[in-house]
Amino acid sequence: MRLTRILAAAALAIGLSACGTSDDADDTDAAPDGDFPVTIEHQWGPTTIPKQPERVATVAWSNQDTALALGVVPVGMPSVTYGDDDSDGIHPWVKDALDELGADTPTLYDETDGIDFDAVAATEPDLILAVNSGITEEEFTTLSKIAPTIAYPAGPAWTTTWREAIEMTGRALGKTEEAAELIAELEQQIADAVAEYPQIEGKTAVQSWIDPADLSKVGFYTPQDTRAAFLNDLGFATPPSVEEAAKSSDSFFIELSAEQADVLDDADVFVGYGTEKALRAAQADSLIGKIPAIERGSVALLEDDTPLAAAVSPSALSIPWMLPEYTRLLGEAAARVQ
Repeated sequence: MRLTRILAAAALAIGLSACGTSDDADDTDAAPDGDFPVTIEHQWGPTTIPKQPERVATVAWSNQDTALALGVVPVGMPSVTYGDDDSDGIHPWVKDALDELGADTPTLYDETDGIDFDAVAATEPDLILAVNSGITEEEFTTLSKIAPTIAYPAGPAWTTTWREAIEMTGRALGKTEEAAELIAELEQQIADAVAEYPQIEGKTAVQSWIDPADLSKVGFYTPQDTRAAFLNDLGFATPPSVEEAAKSSDSFFIELSAEQADVLDDADVFVGYGTEKALRAAQADSLIGKIPAIERGSVALLEDDTPLAAAVSPSALSIPWMLPEYTRLLGEAAARVQ
């Protein structure tokens, strides 16, 4: 697979640089840096990267995944809490990539209360990636004083698609061709995984949030949310009700009262966070339980705060990691549609 070849090539480069002589270093310095300087447009304006970065830091969500998938080990990245199965601060797909590259875990900084600018600065980066994020203009300005910073594409925060993340990161790292190849490989992996579940074809699906402790409302994600958009990659159509609701909202998440739950009757499959116990509670509810998909159990359940629940916010590394299990759950849910 292309991703494996990228990681293997990067691991070889790390090994060669570790044992090279000063003459080797001179040869490396003389190698072309790609199309630099490069200017990348984003939500907070243009950022120019003068030369190919050597010390890349990431902030926010999954930007380290994209860099690693392109063979670049960050010098610093956020410690994750959601979906961290062993409390080491990194997701299992990130650990797999680091192991394949033969790299140690980068410096981890805590973003529980926001970006730790001092910790980012301490890694001495020459590029900061915030391509998938919701950083404010003030945060962007502060980060830019540390190093050139790439924010998210112009538009709403936290809506960067996995393809956009790879394309923008590839340009910033001088790896445009590798980025295009990576996208093509991931698209093929998605197609191969979905082909195993033909029952998905022609079905609609909604990414939802229903709190079993408060069944007075039902929430769902609009198509601009990356999780909802990824369902389209996996062969599902967006329910017309969700598309219509999104037209009158700038938010990637909408809540309805349980009395309005029948709006979502056109969703063949619900994708939600929870357990079988939570599903049974929803099915027993006099309002939410009447939604056809809920009533018949056409629900793909993602146990909250698990790696799989985190992985469905798709990234260059999480996609291949979660595809087998996620498509199985979706296929089983689609098979229950009458």
